[in-house]
Amino acid sequence: MGQYLPVVALFVLAILFAVISRVVSGLVAPRNPTPAKSAPYECGIVPSREPPQRFPVRFYLVAMLFIVFDIEIVFLYPYAVVHRELAVFGLVAILLFAVPVFVSFVFEIANGGLSWGPSRPARPAVEGMLSAARTPGSTIRRVGLEGRPLAPDEEAA
Repeated sequence: MGQYLPVVALFVLAILFAVISRVVSGLVAPRNPTPAKSAPYECGIVPSREPPQRFPVRFYLVAMLFIVFDIEIVFLYPYAVVHRELAVFGLVAILLFAVPVFVSFVFEIANGGLSWGPSRPARPAVEGMLSAARTPGSTIRRVGLEGRPLAPDEEAA
C-alpha cells in the first residue's frame, strides 16, 4: 500500500484544491448579474436571429475523420523510430492500423464528404461582357473620390 501513497496524496490534494477554489470563488466573486452578462458572447456581436440551418452531419463526420488521421500520425511517429526493431510484425501491425483509416477516407471522398455546398451551374455569358471596350477604368467604380480633385493623368482622359 505504501507504493500508492504518493498517488493517494496527489488525489487528495487535487480534491482539496478544487473544493477550496470553489468556496473562495463563491465568497469573493461579485454578484451583480445583468442581462448583458447573462447573454451568450460571440465576437461582440449580439445575435439578431437564429442561424438559418443546422450544420449537416457530414461536417461532423469529416471532422472526426481528420481527428482519426491526427491520432494515426501520433502512432506513426513511435513506429518510425523503432521500425527496424519491430521488423515485419511492426509493418503488419501499422498496416492493419492504417488501412481501415485510409479506406474510410476514400469512402468519404467517394460519397462527396469533402464537397461542401450545392454545386453551382455555370453562368451563361452576358452579351458584351467579353468586349474589348471593357477596361478596369470602365468597369471598376472608384469609391470615395467624389468631390476630390482629379490627378493630372486622369484629367487628360
